[in-house]
Amino acid sequence: MNTLIGLVVIAIGSFGQSSSYVPINRVKNWSWESFWLVQGLFAWLVFPFVGAMIAIPGELSLGDVMFEDVASAFKAIGYGVLWGIGGLTFGLSMRYLGVALGQSLALGTCSAFGTLIPALLKGENLFSGDGLTLLIGVSIAIAGIAVIGYAGALKSRSLTDEERKKAVRDFALKKGLVIAVLAGVMSACFSLGLEAGAPIKRRLLELGANSLLALNPVIFLVTIGGFITNACYCLYQNYKNRTFTDYVSVKGGMLINNLLFCALAGLLWYSQFFGLGIGQSFFEQGSIMMAFSWSILMSLNVIFSNVWGIILKEWKGTGAKTIAVLVAGLLILIFSIIYPQL
Repeated sequence: MNTLIGLVVIAIGSFGQSSSYVPINRVKNWSWESFWLVQGLFAWLVFPFVGAMIAIPGELSLGDVMFEDVASAFKAIGYGVLWGIGGLTFGLSMRYLGVALGQSLALGTCSAFGTLIPALLKGENLFSGDGLTLLIGVSIAIAGIAVIGYAGALKSRSLTDEERKKAVRDFALKKGLVIAVLAGVMSACFSLGLEAGAPIKRRLLELGANSLLALNPVIFLVTIGGFITNACYCLYQNYKNRTFTDYVSVKGGMLINNLLFCALAGLLWYSQFFGLGIGQSFFEQGSIMMAFSWSILMSLNVIFSNVWGIILKEWKGTGAKTIAVLVAGLLILIFSIIYPQL
């Protein structure tokens, strides 16, 4: 029963993350880099800070807890800087491929690296016992994502240039594929950052922190690193494209509109990791479900992102074969989530 509760909580957070890019369409008169920086301020600093604060027992300070183990803290931040490259290119992958295909390819790569590398670093044997179960589960997830990627390729071939531009304004398949794979590899560093910060989580639990929230300060450390990377790139793009005026040229109701939708995007994005931390607390420590939880989150993100892709009509105009392949990929992903419990 606890496992089911954990999966439901992770699924709720995943649905939030997969919905976080929908508010993009409601932000007006801002360049991509300006929007990305402002929503990142909420997604990677404001809400993770709030999440970290509510996890700290009343008599302690956030700084004391996070930097009691300085080495672990800076490792988490360092992985966050690397993950930030993935987060940056993640947004670009959806710009060029759309929500459904962009997230599918990036998250598939992220699922594999983010699940298997921590297991290898712990000395897990991936060819026997729980290690083999983990490897098979991840392989099933990758197979499902690959099938969805194939559906995206079929979709690309079936649409005219005009239809592609209508579904995804800046559609560019080759550029999008390269960026999506890079995004996935670097995004896996978030999982490595959480592993690096594990001693901080254990110390929090020793100090009496609620187990449901104990991962939040570690998440905040990783997102700090991610914000640094993204802020540097966005500010450079502001300089290059002369779009610094975005932040002051939009005023009144439109400024409020942009800030609110950026905040909404940031909150929805953060919900995936807030939910992951709570969901993991229902899994037995050291269990296969705990090790597989990253892959579960990524698989759910792919499933929900494709649901949004359908809602946003990104698959409109494709044939029955393409839709059948898409559905098959989604079913394989669902099976990959169930597999570790069989």
